[in-house]
Amino acid sequence: MQLICTRSVPVVDSESLECRQAKEALFRDGDRYVLYLSDGATHPSCGEERLISLSSREALLWLNENQAEAGSFWQ
Repeated sequence: MQLICTRSVPVVDSESLECRQAKEALFRDGDRYVLYLSDGATHPSCGEERLISLSSREALLWLNENQAEAGSFWQ
């Protein structure tokens, strides 16, 4: 598995209104792409992490998101 790209996305926690830096990382494994999402919680038991399998097209869309669109895969 190869790391393609990482980025941080500023987010506001809806419950505490605390500012955080969510983390996103795109990995490639052969013809498969996997997007890792972490909400940036300071305590691991309170945080949320996701793995999303992406097509090549979706991976390209993620790579080309502009700053205003960053974090779109959280929805």
